[in-house]
Amino acid sequence: MKFVHLVIAILFLLFAYWQWNDPDSILWIFLYLIVAVVAFSAYRERYYFVPYLIVTILTSVATFLYIPDVAVWVKDGMPSLTESMKASSPYIELVREFFGLFISLVVMCFYLVRAKKKST
Repeated sequence: MKFVHLVIAILFLLFAYWQWNDPDSILWIFLYLIVAVVAFSAYRERYYFVPYLIVTILTSVATFLYIPDVAVWVKDGMPSLTESMKASSPYIELVREFFGLFISLVVMCFYLVRAKKKST
């Protein structure tokens, strides 16, 4: 299982790296680096429930704020998000950001549950 934590940490480091050209890169780099640090701490078998809970709550709130944009994307027939890197519609970038947040949220929930189990 340790190997999985290391792979997740490396993936999120890559996600952070790929954000350099984004207009709001600082926010996304920060988020992905936090998740990478959480995964790396799990690799080192260190779990911190309260910080994980705070990050999970903040990520949940941010994810839910993007749901209206995802609804517009679905209503428009779910056009390709990867056809080109330039967003042809205003919601394309927002839907991409939603999926980045959603992946981060799933990973944080995973580590939150592990931290809770380790603390009991």
